[in-house]
Amino acid sequence: MSTPIVFSNARMVLAGEVVHGALSVAGGRIEALDSGATAAGTLDLEGDYLFPGLVEVHTDNLERHLMPRPKVQWAEMPALLAHDAEVAAAGITTVFDALGVGEADPESLRGSTWDTLLDVLDGCIESDLLRADHHLHVRCELPAPNTIELFEPFRKHPRLSMISLMDHTPGQRQWENIEVARVYYTGKKGWSDDKFDRRVSEAVSLQTRYAQPHRRHFVEHCRVHGIALASHDDTTVAHVEQAHAEGASMSEFPTTLAAARAARERGLANIMGGPNVVRGGSHSGNVAAAELARQGLLDILSSDYVPGSLMSAVMRLVDEGICTLPEAVAMVSRAPARAAGLHDRGSLEPGLRADLVQVRITQMADGARHPVVRGVWRQGRRVI
Repeated sequence: MSTPIVFSNARMVLAGEVVHGALSVAGGRIEALDSGATAAGTLDLEGDYLFPGLVEVHTDNLERHLMPRPKVQWAEMPALLAHDAEVAAAGITTVFDALGVGEADPESLRGSTWDTLLDVLDGCIESDLLRADHHLHVRCELPAPNTIELFEPFRKHPRLSMISLMDHTPGQRQWENIEVARVYYTGKKGWSDDKFDRRVSEAVSLQTRYAQPHRRHFVEHCRVHGIALASHDDTTVAHVEQAHAEGASMSEFPTTLAAARAARERGLANIMGGPNVVRGGSHSGNVAAAELARQGLLDILSSDYVPGSLMSAVMRLVDEGICTLPEAVAMVSRAPARAAGLHDRGSLEPGLRADLVQVRITQMADGARHPVVRGVWRQGRRVI
C-alpha cells in the first residue's frame, strides 16, 4: 500500500475548472482536495498542473515494440517493459493494450498466436514489474479466416476488457481510397506491390464468407461476458446503426462527420487519434479529429500509434481555442475510463484512485507550448 502524501502548490485540473491548491492521498486513493492549501512538509509541485492519470483505450504501441521492423520480431518481455515505460512516461496510468487477431499472413503479428505474450504479461503483473495498469483490448479482423482461432487465448483472460470489430477490406471504411491503403501496407508492413494487389483481389471473397459470422460471434461474446464493445472506422450512418444495435459503446476513428454525428445521436462515444490532432488531419485522408472537436462530437482521444500524442493533442486543442483545458483533459482521462466501464479512476475526486500526473507547460522560442510530464503516480505510488 502506498505511503500517505500531500501534493501542494498544484494547479489541479478538475471536471470543470482549474483550482490552485493541494490534494491528499491515502491508501492509494484521493482523500481530499483543498483550494489554496500550501501546507509545509508536503510535495511541492511548484505551480505545475496536476492531471488525473491518462486512460488509453487503444494503442498499437505494444505491437510496434514486438515488431519494430517488418518481419523482425522482438522478445516479449523486453518489448512489454519498453512499451510500459513509454506509456507511463507519457502520463498514461491505465492502458488498454490493443492486440490484433486475424491475418492470413503467418509472418505478421496478427496472424500468429499471442499465448507467450499473455504469459509474460501475467508474470509481470504478478511480480509487480509494470508501471501502468494494463488491460487487454482485442482487435478482431472480421474477414480473416483465423480470427476466432487466434482469439482463443484471450477468451477467459481476466484482463480482457474491450473488443473492437474491424474490417480493413480495401475499398471501404478506412481504406476507401485503395492507393492510400497501398502506401500503408507497402510502407509499414513491407508488402510488395504484387502482394498488395493479390491481397486486394482476395479481400472481397474473404469478407463475404467470414465477416458477418465472425461479427455475430464477438458481439455475443461481449454481451454474455460484459465486455466493452467498439466499432471501428465507421463511415456511414448504417455502420453506426449496426454497431448501436449490437451494443457498442464506442465508435473508434469514425471516418466521416456523418458517422460521428450518428454515433453521438445514438450514445456512442467517438474516439479519435491524438496523432490526427497533432498532425492537423488523418494520415488516411479521413475527417480531422479537430473538426469533430469543433463540432462538439469528439469524446475520447487515443494515442493510437504515438503514446506522447495524448498530451500534445490536449495542448493543441486548448491552444487552438477548441476546448478548455478541463474539457481536453477529460477526453484522455474521465471519458475513456467511463466508456470502458472503469468508474474508479479518471478524475481528481475524493475516493477515486490516486492516478496522478504532474505536468509543466513549457513555451518554446517559436511560441508553441509543450506539456512536459514531470512525475507520474499510480495509486499513490510514484512510477515516473
